[in-house]
Amino acid sequence: MHEHDDGGLQQDLKLLRASMERRTLLRLALGASLVPLVGCGGGDSSGTGTPTPGGATGNGACATIPTETAGPYPGDGSNGPNVLTQTGIVRSDIRTSVGTGSATAGGVPLTVTLTLVNSAGSCEPLVGYAIYLWHCDREGRYSLYSSGVTDQNYLRGVQETDEQGRVTFTTIFPGCYSGRWPHIHFEVYPSLASATKAGNKIATSQLALPKAACDEAYATSGYSSSVSNLQRISLSSDNVFRDGSDSQLATVTGSATEGYVSTLTVAIAA
Repeated sequence: MHEHDDGGLQQDLKLLRASMERRTLLRLALGASLVPLVGCGGGDSSGTGTPTPGGATGNGACATIPTETAGPYPGDGSNGPNVLTQTGIVRSDIRTSVGTGSATAGGVPLTVTLTLVNSAGSCEPLVGYAIYLWHCDREGRYSLYSSGVTDQNYLRGVQETDEQGRVTFTTIFPGCYSGRWPHIHFEVYPSLASATKAGNKIATSQLALPKAACDEAYATSGYSSSVSNLQRISLSSDNVFRDGSDSQLATVTGSATEGYVSTLTVAIAA
């Protein structure tokens, strides 16, 4: 297992500054301790639910979701490799490895949009924060860790929240491996400049994918093992989502033919 640092995040910041006008990236963090996560998902397992705008519940508050484990394959330096120092990791399309890795993860196209809002206020968008997102490939493997892909870092990327508090990643529908419901990991950092190691994160959680979309995606080529794995697990038996998954369940639209779009509103007490 090797890590390659050709300038890392600092080089990415220089490239971003040269290509677009942005507000300063060296925004000071309010604190580095974990804070409660809040989110608003689809609210049903069919994937056809309508998310509440801005993450609001109707009474000016946001629905709280639990902080979750980053799991054994974070790639943030807390358990082995640290992809956050890799040049090119700040990106929207995370399907292909960066650096010396060249593999591209195959699978049904999936666009993931997360909207970061402030639960300590009135669910207003949080601008200039950073979200690191990662998940397994369609075979259930995690780049940097799993046999056969330890020299790859695909399906991992960092984005800065825009003026609407949003980040969008282009990826593939993750597979279902034994013992876990299909999910996507993410960590929140107070700024893009601070998204270089796990010690700087301020929140960690996971996004759950609805069963209807999983069933459709797994009926396509390459997901055969996911079909049987999904049959043996449920949201209520999953060791992460069994204490309640409504606020972590993403809204998913689209199809296996055209690709899916997954959305979730996530709030932190900022």
